[in-house]
Amino acid sequence: MPMRCEIVTQDRQLFQGEVDMVVAPGTEGMMGILPNHAPLLTTLAFGELIVRHGDEEEIFAVAGGVMEVLPGAVVVLADSGEHVAEIDEERAENARLRAEELLAQGPPPDTDEYLAIQASLRRSELRLSTARKHRRKAPRVRIEGSGET
Repeated sequence: MPMRCEIVTQDRQLFQGEVDMVVAPGTEGMMGILPNHAPLLTTLAFGELIVRHGDEEEIFAVAGGVMEVLPGAVVVLADSGEHVAEIDEERAENARLRAEELLAQGPPPDTDEYLAIQASLRRSELRLSTARKHRRKAPRVRIEGSGET
């Protein structure tokens, strides 16, 4: 019996639908949520959030937030996030390089600015690692009689 799942950021809805399982990066570690789970409210860390429905799996890179679990529903309010298919690796790499450059110049006088740069670096590294880990490669085609693929 599936459960309802909704994943949203402050900008948009990333996912809504019936799912069989949600695997989320909690601040205390990874957690798996199945239908009829006990009610739970938890904070999320930077990491991969996986939604399973049937044989399908959808992967999202989320950077913090909160998750509410009810017996028949999971609601994720992510600080930021995106589906792995939407990640622009070039843009994420450029953001990582910019953040590293700013940090290499030494800490800025404003603590909030320094924390924002660090968060940007962590988000870009998460986006890059998620995209590189989960992007589907083109299937290899077997050529008859050649023994090669």
